[in-house]
Amino acid sequence: MPLADRVLHMRGYRIENIRGRHRVVFDVHYDGAVSCPHCAGRALRSKGWFRRVLRHESLGLRPVTWHLHGRKFHCLSCGRYFRQRFPGVLPGKHATEAFRKEVVTNHMDGICQSRLAKRAEIGSATVERWYHEFLGLKVAERQNNPCPQELGIDEHFFTRRDGYATTFCDLGNHRVYDVVLGRSEAALEGYLNALKGKEKVRLVCIDLSSTYRAIVRKHFPNAKIVADRFHVIRLIGHHTDRLWRELDPVGSKRRGLASLVRRRRDRLRDDQAFRLECYLREHPDFQAIYQFKNELCDLLREKTLTAKQARKRIPELLARIDQLKESGFEAMNTLGQTLDDWQEEIACMWRFSKNNAITEGKHNKMEMISRRAYGFKNFENYRLRVRALC
Repeated sequence: MPLADRVLHMRGYRIENIRGRHRVVFDVHYDGAVSCPHCAGRALRSKGWFRRVLRHESLGLRPVTWHLHGRKFHCLSCGRYFRQRFPGVLPGKHATEAFRKEVVTNHMDGICQSRLAKRAEIGSATVERWYHEFLGLKVAERQNNPCPQELGIDEHFFTRRDGYATTFCDLGNHRVYDVVLGRSEAALEGYLNALKGKEKVRLVCIDLSSTYRAIVRKHFPNAKIVADRFHVIRLIGHHTDRLWRELDPVGSKRRGLASLVRRRRDRLRDDQAFRLECYLREHPDFQAIYQFKNELCDLLREKTLTAKQARKRIPELLARIDQLKESGFEAMNTLGQTLDDWQEEIACMWRFSKNNAITEGKHNKMEMISRRAYGFKNFENYRLRVRALC
């Protein structure tokens, strides 16, 4: 590989001279073929020389400047005059694409605009403009992508002024499909009416939100609604803790004991299991509730079952829901009524392994994007960054 290719990271260029210590200056020529940008003709007449001064990616911590020498041409085929074009250098720009990419990458890695602008010796507005151009190109690559077949829908907090936003996540490809401001049916109506390919969606995973369930039934008629397993099991644990506080106000406040009660039985060490067993023997009323809760959670944790296997578990689920509704405890009655309202979506969890853990993970990344930018006032800027980086 020629020395110029290794130093400049761009092919077809030749280094005539190198000078400077704190700032490296390259006198560069391009030896590749030249053609007319208008008609691609090769019959050209030289009309003189010109020089472009360009910023290029740094060598370590030393800035690099190109003095790029090119020619002016007259095309004999179409009769037009033009200046020589160079690969990796856009017309009218004062920097190579490699330098622009370096600035964008550093900004994406968390270096703030003011510090990066000082280091690169450009303006802060230039950093912002280049970064938005990069995000625009990333989003344009997915501009006409149809709606994914496996969709996760969840809300997250945006700002106190604008409230919540709804995330549409592509569960199959583990990426954010889009972000829309608002979480009510009225706020999402316009976006969903214009959404292309929504009739091809076959699975939508949501938490136990009646609003999102109504939206999915209206706008995704061919999709199966699957309840998010994490939210269902968390709801069971929440109502169990609520009843525990009523039965034993003192024991439920012991943080170590509460940690053991909320943990899965198969993840307890022998000493932890013995300690929990001793407590349950002293409180037989809560022991029955604890046993019922674990059996119900074990039933709901099963997944990727066949249709025949899932049908066999439906009577057991319905029986346990009836037991909750007839228990006589307010917390258990409320839990039983909620599970009864969502029994079809909960039963679908057995057939599919997808859940909204992917969406929740993207929310963590979106929160880091917002923190790095010290918050967003413009939702479209936020949406642009999320679609490009998530």
